[in-house]
Amino acid sequence: MGERKTAARVGARTPWWKGAVLYQIYPRSFQDSNGDGVGDLQGITRRLDHVASLGVDGVWMSPFFTSPMKDFGYDVADFCDVDPVFGTLADFDALVARAHALGLRVIIDQVWSHSSSAHPWFVESRSSTANPRADWYVWADARADGTPPNNWQSVFGGPAWTWDARRRQYYFHNFLADQPDLNLHNPDVRAAILEVARFWLARGVDGFRVDALNFAMHDPKLRDNPPARAGTGLRTRPFDFQQRRYNQSHPAIPRFLEEVRAVLDEAGQAFAVAEVGGDDAIREMRAFTRGHRRLHSAYGFDFLYADRLTPSLVAETMAKWPDRAGAGWPSWAFSNHDAPRAVSRWAPAGQERAFAAMALALLLALRGNIFLYQGEELGLTQVAVPFDQLKDPEAIANWPLTLSRDGARTPMPWEQAGRHLGFSSAAPWLPIGPDHPALAVDAQEADPCSTLALTRRLTRLRNEQPALRLGRFEPVQTGDALLVFDRVRGRDRLRCLFNLSGQDEIRHRHSAGAELVSVNGADAGRLPPLSARIEKVPS
Repeated sequence: MGERKTAARVGARTPWWKGAVLYQIYPRSFQDSNGDGVGDLQGITRRLDHVASLGVDGVWMSPFFTSPMKDFGYDVADFCDVDPVFGTLADFDALVARAHALGLRVIIDQVWSHSSSAHPWFVESRSSTANPRADWYVWADARADGTPPNNWQSVFGGPAWTWDARRRQYYFHNFLADQPDLNLHNPDVRAAILEVARFWLARGVDGFRVDALNFAMHDPKLRDNPPARAGTGLRTRPFDFQQRRYNQSHPAIPRFLEEVRAVLDEAGQAFAVAEVGGDDAIREMRAFTRGHRRLHSAYGFDFLYADRLTPSLVAETMAKWPDRAGAGWPSWAFSNHDAPRAVSRWAPAGQERAFAAMALALLLALRGNIFLYQGEELGLTQVAVPFDQLKDPEAIANWPLTLSRDGARTPMPWEQAGRHLGFSSAAPWLPIGPDHPALAVDAQEADPCSTLALTRRLTRLRNEQPALRLGRFEPVQTGDALLVFDRVRGRDRLRCLFNLSGQDEIRHRHSAGAELVSVNGADAGRLPPLSARIEKVPS
C-alpha cells in the first residue's frame, strides 16, 4: 500500500486504525461518472485525490451491492457483487487499487442482520418449510386468530411481521418488509456470512463497518416486548412504544463476533467497527468490543441524534470510554447518511460557517476513531427536500414527524459554476441545496481560510501529534459554554479549549502553552463565540 508521510502519528506497534480518521462516502451522492444522475464507483475513484488531500486514513463506503434499492442498498440481493447502477466488480477493484496507491484504507459496509427479499437465499427459504434454506430466515406460525406471532414493531412503522402465502407463515423484519431478517442462530447462515467477509477481504478491503449489529439476532422464544417506560421522548412510530428487549440485543451476538474477528485476523490488519444504536447502546458497544477477540471499535449515536452540542454532552460521552485495558475503543461522528447534518442541527442561525469550523476542531480532538461524512469538510448544511421529492422510505412512512435522511444524502458540490455543481451531467437523484454552490470544493480550494483548508490543517495536526490521535482524555473544565480538556500521551500534553456558545465571548485562565491551531479568533485567555484553540503544554 502507498504510504503518505505521516509516520509520526502512530508508533510501530500501534494498529493503523487506532485513532484513525475515516471519510464516509455515500456512493449515490458522491460523483456520477456516466450521466444517469446517480453516483457510482468510477466517480468515487475519480475523486479519491480530493479525499487523500484531506489527510484522512481511509474511506468508509456505504453499500454498493446488488439491490432492488428499496432502502438504497441496505436491502442486499447479492452480498458479493456490485449493483449495475454503481458499476462492476472490476470498477470496485480499480477503486481499491487507486485508494491503496494514495495511502487510503478501504472500509465497506456489511449488512449482516438482514437481506433483500429478492436475495436468492430468501427466495428459496420462502418456497417451502422443508427446503435447504428453510431456516435461514425467521419464520413463525400465526396465532390462533391469524395475527402475527408477537407484538414486535418495525423501525419503519407497523408490525415487524409480514404474512407469506407460499409458506403460510409470517417472516420477521426489523426494517422494511423487503428486508427479512437473517437467522444468525443458524450456524449455516453464520458460515455463509463469514464467507462474504472473506470474499471482500480477498479483494483487498481493509475492514468493515457492520450495519445495525444489535439487530442481528432475535429471541428464539419470540416473547413479546414490554411497553416503553414513561418519559422516553417523542413517539413518532409504533417502534417507539416498546422496549426492544427481544427483537434485538441477543446475548449470543458477541459469540458471533468472535467468529468474525477470527476471519479478520486471518487477513492480517483488517478492522471492523460496529454500528450500535438504541437505549442500551453503551452496554452493547462495550460487549461487542471487549477484549481482543471481538470487534475493534463501536460506532455510537451519542452525537448523531443529540439536539444540542454542549460541554456536558462531550464530557459525559467521553467518560463512558475510559483509557484502560479491555475497555474498548470508540468511534465518533457528528453527521452521517442517517442523521441530519450537524451544522443544521446545532449551529445558531446565520453562524453556520463559524460553527462548522469549531465543530470540526472538536471532532478531530476527540479520543477514538473519527468519521467525517462527505461534505462535512465543506460545512455542508441539511437540504430541505420537499415531500414529493423524498426517496427515504422512513421519512415517507412517518411524514412529517421523522426528519428525512434524504436531506443529508444530497449530491456533493464539486464545482460552484458547474452543471449540477459538477456532480452529474444529468438531473441528480436528489435536489441540490440552494446554499451549496458557495460551499463547493473548487470555491473553497481558492480560499486559504475556508472550512476545507481548516479540515486539512486539523487532520495534519492530529496526524503529527500522537497525544491528539492516541492520548488519554482528561477533562479540565465543563461549563455552560466553556469546554476544556487535555489529550495526554507520555510526556506530551495538548490543551483543547472550546466556546460552544454562539453569543458570548469567554475570558478564561486555562491557556497553558504554545498555540497549535486557532479557530474563529481564539487566543490565549480569550475565546470568542464558536471558537477553538489547541495548545501544546510544556513538559
